[in-house]
Amino acid sequence: MPEEALTILTIIKWCGVPVGVFAFIHALLQRPDAYTAIDRMTKPAWLGITAGGTVALVLFGLAGIGWMFWIAGLVATLVYIVDVRPRLIEVQRGNRW
Repeated sequence: MPEEALTILTIIKWCGVPVGVFAFIHALLQRPDAYTAIDRMTKPAWLGITAGGTVALVLFGLAGIGWMFWIAGLVATLVYIVDVRPRLIEVQRGNRW
């Protein structure tokens, strides 16, 4: 594989790590009852998912055999950010009439 391609893959790999860290910290700072209010899994479950996803993003890369774990970690953290996080914010903000 050319050196430029490896450089691009390394940049993509390390751009995923802050996403995972953000998802874990956000999950950590939310109230436990908010998770049940949005009818999603519990706070400990999401902490485990985002922590595991972040660990996978740190340990595995796109170029090696562990790329499947890296992709799974990225998907897990993005599901939290795209699906769970907006609902948590909405529930905790309340009705703004």
